[in-house]
Amino acid sequence: MTEREIFDVLKDKFVDRVIDFNENVDPWIRVRADAIADVAEYLHDDDQMKFESLMCLSGVDFPEHLTVVYHLYSTPNAQKVTLKVEVEREDPHIPTVENVWHVANWHERETYDMFGIVFDGHSDPRRILCPDDWQGFPLRKDYEVQKYYHGIRVEV
Repeated sequence: MTEREIFDVLKDKFVDRVIDFNENVDPWIRVRADAIADVAEYLHDDDQMKFESLMCLSGVDFPEHLTVVYHLYSTPNAQKVTLKVEVEREDPHIPTVENVWHVANWHERETYDMFGIVFDGHSDPRRILCPDDWQGFPLRKDYEVQKYYHGIRVEV
């Protein structure tokens, strides 16, 4: 099954919750934020799809929005697919997919820690790389490094 065929199946099932398909060098499917958990569960559980592996989940900071990118793989079908979800820069929220792929627990924590994207329903929404009381989200383009942390000068 091609990525375009996967998009067509998702579009038929989820209608306007699956937004569009970008057929560039590395194709991807854009999904509405409120639909990602349902789409993920379908791609994982459906007998035709069987995307049992979340290879990577990462954040990207664009000037107009933040994006979460999901790279999925189906071993039985030797097939990969990429999903993208855009969220607002201010107060970004997206449903967790850790109930579908347990490895998402760490990926989502890292994406929260670096970009400030909150994964609603996550079982352990703590920072994973920075200290709990760190200010800001270091991979955002508007991030300003704090000058001091607990009295220690932060070098850039």
